[in-house]
Order: sequence, then C-alpha cells, then structure tokens
Amino acid sequence: MQKKVSALIAVRSGSVRVKNKNIRTFNDSTLLELKIKQLQSVKEINDVVVNSNSDEMLSIAKNLGAKTVKRDDYYASNTISMSSVFEHMAKNMDCENILYANCTNPLVSTNSYSDAIRIFLNNTSVYDSLGSCHDIKEFLYLDGKALNYDPMNQPRSQDLPNIVALNFAISIISRSNMIKFKNIIGHNPYFYKLNEVESVDIDTPLDFFIAESLYKKTVFQNETLL
Repeated sequence: MQKKVSALIAVRSGSVRVKNKNIRTFNDSTLLELKIKQLQSVKEINDVVVNSNSDEMLSIAKNLGAKTVKRDDYYASNTISMSSVFEHMAKNMDCENILYANCTNPLVSTNSYSDAIRIFLNNTSVYDSLGSCHDIKEFLYLDGKALNYDPMNQPRSQDLPNIVALNFAISIISRSNMIKFKNIIGHNPYFYKLNEVESVDIDTPLDFFIAESLYKKTVFQNETLL
C-alpha cells in the first residue's frame, strides 16, 4: 500500500522583513497561490494543507481547494520557538508523512518535489527524514577564527571542503517523527541537493525582486539563465 504524503504550507501574517510577502503580488499571482497550485500538481502528494493564523490566507487556500488549519496567534508570534510550532502543526495533521514546503522557495521544480518524495519513501528504513540543501563554498569564520580552511595555506574556493547548508525548500518527515523531534528534520536525514536557482529563498526585499525576476525567466517563460 502506498504511503500517504500530505504537503504542509505554513504561512502567517506579520512577516517582518518583507511585508505580506506570501500574498504580495508575484508574477501576477502570489507566492501562496503558486505554491498551492504547484503542490497540487505533484502526483505523489495526496493533499495540500495550509496552516495559518490569517483568515485571508486561509480563504485563498480554501478557494484553491486546499485543506486549511487555523493556527492560534500564540503559535504565530515572533517569540515562540519553532520547535513548539512544528510540534503543534504536526499534531494538527492527519497523515502518515509530511512534506513541508515554504512559499518563499518559488523556484523549486515540480520534478524535484516528486523525486524527493520517491527517495524518502524508498529509504525510510535508512533515513528518518529528507532535507533539501545546497553547497557552501565560502570562507567561513566564527569568533574570528577560520572554520573551513587554513589561512596560512589559502585554497581556491572550489577546493574548500564539501559543506552543505539546509535550505528547507523541501523537508519530508513522518508525522510521528515531526512530533517526536519537534522539527521538520530528523536525526539521520537524507540530504537532497538542489541547484543554485532552486535554492533561492525570499527573506528580504532584494530576495523578492531576484526571485521574481528568475521566476519570470526560468519558470514563466521557460528560458535558461545563460
């Protein structure tokens, strides 16, 4: 029997750095609408659930045929820990596995969602979760000390260690583990690499502008960057 996967989109009112970013006009639509429609087109996903404290966002989701969960403002504040939020959201899901998708990653391809789900479902005996990531080839410092290279033996950037960073564009975990770990990533995750374009995340107004420009060219117009 095929294991059920529900997509969870968590959005809230009160975004600080980019005001109303999830429902702000983005390529004649919104990030929320685009993500709902995209996830509904992924055949490996059984249903799409939008969890929000915003009646406006929940109304948008309902009109598009997504399931909705009203989040208490307490779990949408800027002070509560994300661990508490993740646990609360998982407890309000009725499914076996959860694909957590952020609206702020509009350039993730539908094929990547499908591929990630297949990898996760075929390897649950080995990995307890799946998290998307991208390569970090930068000269990193912490408290004034180099983390990933020897300043006395300066390497080329391409020769830096293979460090990856989770970008949370795609996170897949069982509902039970999301409750257990209070997180969308487990203790033994499969690291699913995304390319530089798919890894774009919107966190600032500049990010929003760049993401929309890339979306128009690579998704809407179906062109390559080069």
